[in-house]
Amino acid sequence: MTERKQGRRCALAAEETKHQIITVAAQMFCELGYERVSLRNISEKAGVSHSLIRHHFGSKENIWYSISDSLHEYMLAYMKHILQEMPQGLAANTTLYLFITRMQAHMLIRKEPIQFIADAVRQAGELLDYFIDSVGEIEAVVYKLEADYNRDFPETPIRIDEIKWQSIMSAHAAASLTPFMKETWANETTCESQCLLNHWQIFNQSMVRKLHIAPQDELKPTSLNEIVYEVECKMNCNRKSDLSE
Repeated sequence: MTERKQGRRCALAAEETKHQIITVAAQMFCELGYERVSLRNISEKAGVSHSLIRHHFGSKENIWYSISDSLHEYMLAYMKHILQEMPQGLAANTTLYLFITRMQAHMLIRKEPIQFIADAVRQAGELLDYFIDSVGEIEAVVYKLEADYNRDFPETPIRIDEIKWQSIMSAHAAASLTPFMKETWANETTCESQCLLNHWQIFNQSMVRKLHIAPQDELKPTSLNEIVYEVECKMNCNRKSDLSE
């Protein structure tokens, strides 16, 4: 019995160590880029030995793959959570609108996913191919929303890929060109969270027009945190950026 307990404790400790490594590595890849991060860098910041990282993952590339898998798992769970939280019986355009704009709010205040995606694009080769090849379930969710909308609004059909591209551009601009975003509203506020809300409103109004959303169905948050859910993430995606400045 004692050996079993010790075995469970060892297994739990190993999982906690792997989680710590993945969390630290994800933050470093997002902030510095894959190429500028070494296993030794990860070892030092995570507070674990270089040999232990190699024992659990074998290579930096395998850590990246684990993070990519965790990110896809999290994003799919987040998408499903948004849909689960919606009232029953909504029109297809309202469902699509709420889904897209809530996802956009999440991408704006939790920058790690879009930063990770952008770095994957810079790497090209096998890393990018792996990331793109893993999006099947996520695409199934959004294409179902597209099909429902186009069925009910055949006179104004939409292409979800175009909306997805608009969303990616908006989120990446806010994450990578933050000083320019803050300068845009410098005469109104010095608060980054308010700038992000203003930035989201541009995207929101575009979706309102495109999807024919009635005024009473529009989201009108005073803070993006009001429309972002807390969903468990293995790589600490729910860690909010410091938006106090």
